[in-house]
Amino acid sequence: MGQALNPSPLSRLSAALRPDWSRTVTARRIAAGGLVVLAGVAALRDDPHGDRTEVVVAARDLAPGVELTATDVRLEIRSAATLPDGAQEDPEAVLGATLASPTRRGEVLTDVRVLGPRLAEEAAGPDARIVPLHLADTALLDVIRSGDVVDVLAATDDHSPQLLASDAVVVLVSEKPKGPGAGGDRVVLVALPARAANEVAGAALVQTVTLTFH
Repeated sequence: MGQALNPSPLSRLSAALRPDWSRTVTARRIAAGGLVVLAGVAALRDDPHGDRTEVVVAARDLAPGVELTATDVRLEIRSAATLPDGAQEDPEAVLGATLASPTRRGEVLTDVRVLGPRLAEEAAGPDARIVPLHLADTALLDVIRSGDVVDVLAATDDHSPQLLASDAVVVLVSEKPKGPGAGGDRVVLVALPARAANEVAGAALVQTVTLTFH
């Protein structure tokens, strides 16, 4: 009985190491309550009707140079967190616009996917312009791609090359006509700062032009 009233150090250590079942049960209840709260928060954050919006996507694979029609686009509901900047939410904003790059079915259409001031600005800076060019060597049109950086040159009266502009960014190459004997006047569209763009456009009216690649 004396040992029970005065436990040895070994007995006290054993008692301290044994689990306190009342504390364990309480801890388990607290942990379970915490998990319920976390599950509720997660459910609210994953609400399919929140943080989602309708955006315009390509209804089929589209080639650059296509003038978009109602059959080329559709609305889809996407998570707002996954949308790129400039995603279009109104089909009317893109109908009739010219597509500037190849687009796969289901891709979100943004403001820089179509020809316009935003595309020119993104390619060549503020106040940029897009200039259509008819090239002397039309074979170049088969190797140029959107995003290429080129210099624009013209032939002078003595046939020596004249540099019209440097660091132009290709934004669109018109499609090659399909079918046997198909003709068509193909062009390349390049983005340049306003002053250079106007000079190139004016020169291209009276001189033949070509491009060199960077």
